[in-house]
Amino acid sequence: MLFVAYGAQYSFGVFFSALLEEFGWSRASLAGAFSLYAAAYCVFGFPAGRLTDRWGPRVVIAFGGLFLGAALAGMALVTRLWQPYVLYGLVAALGMGTAYVPCNSTVVKWFVARRGLAVGIASAGGSMGTFVLPPVAQLLVTAAGWRTAYVVFGVGVFLVLNLTARVMRRDPESMGLHPDGVSGLPVAIDDAETPWPLGRAVRSRAFWLLGATFTATWIPVFIPLVHLVPFTRDLGYSALVAASSVSALGVGAVVGRLVMGAVSDRIGRRPAVGIAMGLQAIAFLGFLAAHELPMLFGTAFVFGYSYGAISTLFPAIVGDFFGRRQAGALVGFLFAFAGAMAGWGPLIAGAIYDATRSYDLTWVLAATLNVVAIALLTVTRPPPSAA
Repeated sequence: MLFVAYGAQYSFGVFFSALLEEFGWSRASLAGAFSLYAAAYCVFGFPAGRLTDRWGPRVVIAFGGLFLGAALAGMALVTRLWQPYVLYGLVAALGMGTAYVPCNSTVVKWFVARRGLAVGIASAGGSMGTFVLPPVAQLLVTAAGWRTAYVVFGVGVFLVLNLTARVMRRDPESMGLHPDGVSGLPVAIDDAETPWPLGRAVRSRAFWLLGATFTATWIPVFIPLVHLVPFTRDLGYSALVAASSVSALGVGAVVGRLVMGAVSDRIGRRPAVGIAMGLQAIAFLGFLAAHELPMLFGTAFVFGYSYGAISTLFPAIVGDFFGRRQAGALVGFLFAFAGAMAGWGPLIAGAIYDATRSYDLTWVLAATLNVVAIALLTVTRPPPSAA
């Protein structure tokens, strides 16, 4: 599910270049559609998480597949700038909001002892999609045009999400099982975690510090995923090479999710997140010097590694701080609060480029925000009763 959903999402850079070439819109104006999408799908993650806690992931993800598939296929009919804002920025966002939170919060509920590794393996599917699907999108655009490519992606997303959602189960207790790494009666697990429903969590300092930390690191996180293709084209490389730079990012994200998920189980979630944020700051500065392909692909890999690690460890650290029983609501609320701010990144980057014809200031600001995130992380601790 995450392979298809995130692969389609991060192919936006390929379609972004194709739409710019056909309609002549400014980068800021079209990037605004993705910014709206990024903010909206994070906000929609909150009700999706609560509904997942109540109904389980199957129904939620199936409806999401319908909206996401229909929106992508509908993009084939775009002729005016406002249409991507409605189709992609709102309808696709509603569908995508049912992917990240329901999938990852469900994994959090199934695993305790090796939660970081488990979430890393599951979310690696999204990074594999980022590796595979952008070049596929570029080949489809080249061979059949961007409109046909959007239809293919829309139909594929609808079919895959609806078919795979059928095998999802809300939690082990619903099947008479225990979470991995826990022995004893399920009721004992429930009793230990009921003190942290959303209403109580929002009154804790730790909850809002986590939110502020991930807000700082996520404001710039979508910038490379939208602007890396045109950035690479500006350096004089072909459309397929530009799409492949996103694939390098995807490879890094797969490695980052798998490695840092397992590492976090050994050294702790907070140190692992801090390392990933430091690498992300380095990667943003690396784009300043990325003119040749080895440096460009290497920087994209490092960014993907850090991005994949941070997004993997986010639901895991929420589960560590506040327990697994309300993971859907808690992850969804924080994802809506912090992730929605990520929508500003691509829009600001596009505006900076339109004003300066360069991304240099964008990369510096993005690195600075990750330094701020590290500072916030250093003062973030689990709430007293969860320590």
